[in-house]
Amino acid sequence: MKLLVLGGTVFLGRHIVQAALEQGHQVTLLNRGRHGASLFPTAERLTGDRDGDLQALLGRRFDAVIDCCGYTPEQLARSARALDADTPHYTFISSISAYAAFAPGIRFDETAPLATGLEGYGALKARAEEAIEAALPGRVARVRPGLIVGPFDPTGRFTYWPLRAARGGDVLAPGRPERPVQFIDARDLALWCLQLARDRATGVFNAVGPSVTMASLLEECRAATCCDARFVWMSDDQLVAQGVAPWTGLPLWIPEADPAFGGLLLADNRRALAAGLTARPVRETVFDTFQWAYDSGLAGQTDAATLAPEVEARCLALRAGPA
Repeated sequence: MKLLVLGGTVFLGRHIVQAALEQGHQVTLLNRGRHGASLFPTAERLTGDRDGDLQALLGRRFDAVIDCCGYTPEQLARSARALDADTPHYTFISSISAYAAFAPGIRFDETAPLATGLEGYGALKARAEEAIEAALPGRVARVRPGLIVGPFDPTGRFTYWPLRAARGGDVLAPGRPERPVQFIDARDLALWCLQLARDRATGVFNAVGPSVTMASLLEECRAATCCDARFVWMSDDQLVAQGVAPWTGLPLWIPEADPAFGGLLLADNRRALAAGLTARPVRETVFDTFQWAYDSGLAGQTDAATLAPEVEARCLALRAGPA
């Protein structure tokens, strides 16, 4: 397969390119050239800007396109105009955030209403979906992941948990131990995107892994890192009262009663599973993420976007009871 990857050097795109090359596909990358210049020497590299010059694509034909870095309708429309009009298939990595709202306790599928307007990340992703579908009708797979996790994650979100567990001691754990959480390993998502491209599958898909409980995720972190962590659970109300920021302060935590986002981690993934999405064991994802973070020198670093140790210590002083 002659494959064009838009992006391809940071996180999900990096895994897509790696898997595509391993499968023997002919891969071309188009990006701004700001990251990963030494990656993938056997792949063709094109330089372009989704907000400006895409001359490098003119006159080129590909069997499939996987778009890892489109955010706005203008970017998608511009990319489509630069491509051959007969491009057979386009996989667009959108987001769960494209939905309008996530009502507490309600599972949602791909028919849920989308965000409206042109303000904010989710709304722009929704409009970008519409733009590429209009440009290439009937040839688009719209992939809506939730939290993408695994090695090379630049956000530090999921990575927080295995690194924190590995430090041991009392670990602040959010909400109900039994509350469901969802995420998707970037490597599983990458393999599936290649399958969608090969099969020329079209439509909309919630790209999330199976639901697991927060308690089981943290137990996998404890087991994978061979640590002595003791999980101290605090309720949603207690965490909010202590000023802990949902999602960013403690990754994968959103108060379940939040009227706009309480159901964010309740996506129905049956359509994606039917189209071939599979997920590796959680412990494998946890271990590989931890190993990458450790080898990269990230262990011991504090990500300002997640909970500061002094804030965790303050919360732990109000112990809600150990696991």
